[in-house]
Amino acid sequence: MNLEQQKKQARELLRELRAGNTEAIERLRRYHQRWLRADTPTIRQRIALHDAQFVLAREQGFASWPKLKAHAEPAAESRHTKIFVADPAWLNERALGLLRTRYSAGPAALEQIREWHPAFSDRSDAEILQAPFTEADARLVYAREHGFETWEDLTLRAQALAANPEQEPFLTAFTELQSGDLPQFEARLQSNSSLGQQRGTNGNTLLNLAVSLAKDNTAAVEILLPLSDVNAANDRGWTPLHAAAYGNKSEIAALLLASGAALDAEAHGAGGTPLIAALFWGHRETADLLGQHSTSPHNQRAAAGLGLPDLVETCLRNPDQAAAARGFYRPHSGFPDWQPSNDPQEILDEALVWACKSNRVAVLDLLRNAGGNLASDPYRGTPLIWAAACNSLEAANWLLDHGADIDQKATFGGLTHGQGITALNIAAQSGHLPMVQLLVERGADLAVTDDLYNATALRAARHFGQTAIADYLAARA
Repeated sequence: MNLEQQKKQARELLRELRAGNTEAIERLRRYHQRWLRADTPTIRQRIALHDAQFVLAREQGFASWPKLKAHAEPAAESRHTKIFVADPAWLNERALGLLRTRYSAGPAALEQIREWHPAFSDRSDAEILQAPFTEADARLVYAREHGFETWEDLTLRAQALAANPEQEPFLTAFTELQSGDLPQFEARLQSNSSLGQQRGTNGNTLLNLAVSLAKDNTAAVEILLPLSDVNAANDRGWTPLHAAAYGNKSEIAALLLASGAALDAEAHGAGGTPLIAALFWGHRETADLLGQHSTSPHNQRAAAGLGLPDLVETCLRNPDQAAAARGFYRPHSGFPDWQPSNDPQEILDEALVWACKSNRVAVLDLLRNAGGNLASDPYRGTPLIWAAACNSLEAANWLLDHGADIDQKATFGGLTHGQGITALNIAAQSGHLPMVQLLVERGADLAVTDDLYNATALRAARHFGQTAIADYLAARA
């Protein structure tokens, strides 16, 4: 059995399900009890890759996708992850992250539990979500995934590696990568090419880690590409292309695409493609590059974020397409839990926000005329607040010209970040001087404070070390 071919068939089935293909939906209902009574619009919106994988597995006589994988792949030992941060507290935080996000991290997290916790090996997604799951369970998942029977064994290994990191080549390679010692990093890979295929904690390969690091690691990526699977995803489904999109690293994204990176890989929920990872933060450069190849998942948030009037109008005419594949709503657990709905107003308001993130003024009239609410806060931010966060000057001007309240308070980011916060406060702490100047010139109230810290924009600028902005605001206070 060819596992790559099985993965390809699962992605094809997913596309058919999201398109509402009758035969595909019949297959889903036949083999997946969870969807037996779901109507077609609900299936199109909420279906995820793991559901298609489950159908393929059951069609071929396997109880689950992990059982099919175990049959097709080498022994489990080859899939064990390597410690690359030799700190028990850091490892514990990873386990707690799984515990906190079990309900929202997407199907990849559930597969992680299913594959590495013996009590859940034959459980469905629904059964895993409904069952008690404790910190000890999360720790056991991480211990077993690293190849240890118990959490204590894993922490002892981490302590030993802290004293002698050379015992773990993956850790040493990551340290060299992190420090920028590329000659030594390349020499290590030349002497041990299997490092390119190994997985670290949370399933991250060295390629995924290289792309994710804050600095430009184009040279390291070029070293790793011939030795790595460009589509190897971590335990949340995050691929190197997701990482490049999230960090707006368009040059690296181009390298990954040239090496066959998948544009339809999904992370953190249905529809969480690399394009969506770029659009979440309004990263136009990388989003435009990806959009030249694919607009997947082809829904209203993607259409608005890319600024494509024709696709926006198509989604306005086809509510099922507009609402499809919106399981992804956050790139990490710093943002609070939320459950996207089928509410047409929510979908339209979200599209308005996503257009403003990426400064796509060309579609704003379309969305407003269709009923988009300029004051809406569908998930952690109004259109104006997100325009301010992303320094989308033209979108901010458009919103103010069309009646947006410049001092409206709303949410942003995590629960300890933005509560009762304004666009000016967000722009100030984000370091966007042109946006701060625009908002002040358009009449923003410098005395307004947020609800969490009772901070003005000036105080926020000072707290976040935005000296130029603080000086500008202080001169006008």
